[in-house]
Amino acid sequence: MATYAIGDVQGCYHELLALLKKCNYQAGDQLWFVGDLVNRGPNSLETLRFIKELGNNAKVVLGNHDLHLLAIYFAKARLKKSDTLQEILQATDCDDLMWWLKSQPLLHHDINLNAIMTHAGIPANWSLKQAICRSSEVSKALQGDNFVEYFHKMYGNTPNQWHDSLEGIDRLRCITNYLTRMRFCHYDHSLELSQKGDIGSQSKELLPWFDLHPNNQPQSQPLILFGHWASLMGKTSHENIIALDTGCVWGERMTAICIETRKIYSTPSLLRK
Repeated sequence: MATYAIGDVQGCYHELLALLKKCNYQAGDQLWFVGDLVNRGPNSLETLRFIKELGNNAKVVLGNHDLHLLAIYFAKARLKKSDTLQEILQATDCDDLMWWLKSQPLLHHDINLNAIMTHAGIPANWSLKQAICRSSEVSKALQGDNFVEYFHKMYGNTPNQWHDSLEGIDRLRCITNYLTRMRFCHYDHSLELSQKGDIGSQSKELLPWFDLHPNNQPQSQPLILFGHWASLMGKTSHENIIALDTGCVWGERMTAICIETRKIYSTPSLLRK
């Protein structure tokens, strides 16, 4: 049995099937999805149905686009002009799909593989235990009686720095933003969510979040798998921090890694650049 972690699918269902064929995916293999299963691409409904039907063979973490879809469905959040979610919202099985999606976590950790997966990464000032506990706080809110309130107040860029004293929706929003929207950080580990360009285009006081992590003794550190940042095209310069979003929805390619062997697989996008 092999374990394949797969970058942002974003509705690119046919590329996902092609990638699994390239990996020689077999029934019983584990598929890890780094979030953003849906939106922008043409086949979000087929993607959700396929991954849901994988059952226990799939491990999914929520990305910002997945949370946006859930907020539209459960809290009547506004559809954006660039959203391609209407087919899901009009599907006869939409309700089942949304309740399944809402049950997914923001973080997946496998002790045996010494690997951890979130959509956007793990802040350098959080320990593994802290990241697991904080992601669980959001999961508890998503499964609680007041989950609609979370979706109503999920959006926003503040607070942009973690403090243990944060409470309520501010605390949940901050955790959500670190785990699903993080790209650049200040040296004090605060988020800069307005900066979305390539590395090198940012202000001099900003660093990619992973460059705040130590880059020595990777064997003693868990493997961190993330997506979200397509312009990285898989490059982080850290042996144990793997970027898997390689811009399939933007006309580039979809990428997977076999966690056991660290072999990389990719397939080209069917969408024009």
